[in-house]
Amino acid sequence: MNYKLFTSESVCAGHPDKICDQISDTILDACLNQDPFSRVAVETLVTTNKVVLAGEVTTKAKVDFEKVARDVVKDLGYTEEIYNFDYKNSSVEVYIHEQSLDIALGVENFGAGDQGMMYGYACQETPQLMPLPITLAHEIAKAIDEARQSNLKYLRPDGKSQVTVEYKDSHPKKVVKVITAVPHDPKVKSAKVARDIYEAVVTPVLRKYGFNVAFDDFVCNGTGKWEIGGPASDTGVTGRKIIVDTYGAMARIGGGCFSGKDPTKVDRSGAYAARFIAKNIVAKKLARRCEVQLSYVIGKPRPVSKSVETFGTNRVAIGEIEKFAWSLLELSVKGILDGLNLRRPIYRQTAAYGHFGRPGFPWEKIV
Repeated sequence: MNYKLFTSESVCAGHPDKICDQISDTILDACLNQDPFSRVAVETLVTTNKVVLAGEVTTKAKVDFEKVARDVVKDLGYTEEIYNFDYKNSSVEVYIHEQSLDIALGVENFGAGDQGMMYGYACQETPQLMPLPITLAHEIAKAIDEARQSNLKYLRPDGKSQVTVEYKDSHPKKVVKVITAVPHDPKVKSAKVARDIYEAVVTPVLRKYGFNVAFDDFVCNGTGKWEIGGPASDTGVTGRKIIVDTYGAMARIGGGCFSGKDPTKVDRSGAYAARFIAKNIVAKKLARRCEVQLSYVIGKPRPVSKSVETFGTNRVAIGEIEKFAWSLLELSVKGILDGLNLRRPIYRQTAAYGHFGRPGFPWEKIV
């Protein structure tokens, strides 16, 4: 790694794109809760006073898609008309139909639901075996949301975080810049918002990982003003935050997003399998950094390629690492679904603060 400075960003749960991810994944969970073999590919779009749902669902489940959308919007704090987007008054349009018969033909025979390549990554920079910049960015975004609901109630839904880390010899040495953006009640002065976020959010998160940043190296709301966030100021779409969802650009990514897709879609399940393998390689101290690539073709059950990259940090021969990697999980579509027990309603919780590096998900388990 030759970067001296590396920056990653995250977004709060009320960010427009994340509203969409959470609606799409809550629809998926509602289907899987009643029918574990549901096939779901749902996209959501949000804008001023409007939610649009579109996609394909084949399921025995009975789901009120409009109610799901309104409940998620309410959960995320969009309860006031002043936001020009709220759970009561925004319209919800539903354009959902059954899955294509051509795609269903392959999936029903345990083939991949799409073609594509997927990546998993792990490194020793944090206890979660994730890159430090994205880990800090996620925790700051989450802490902003928690502060809005507890001690900083003048904050409003939406928000972003960004962290720049200085590296030396491929190891993180210093946090050099932290940036946040969060809408707030205009009755509270911008200077107070910045100081409160710095003291109540940024400093505790950095201290947890043994770092700090001076107030002069912290930015809150770069334009100096942000009163109304959410879909009225920025349209949101499912799957537009794939860098946030994965490794903060520290690792390669595949071509597809995760949210709104049932696990027969290897965009999702293949990426989870690759992370599981990469994390276990690093956890076993076979390498300090590891990236795993898988690729699939629609309708076929097994990967057409699989590879391991350790960036020269391996402590044993690559052949030994590969033997260990491919023993961890059977990489057919059915093997991944069964091995990681993915036909469960566990996906709403993945749709904010990243899909990786958080406890409780089966792809994060160390064997």
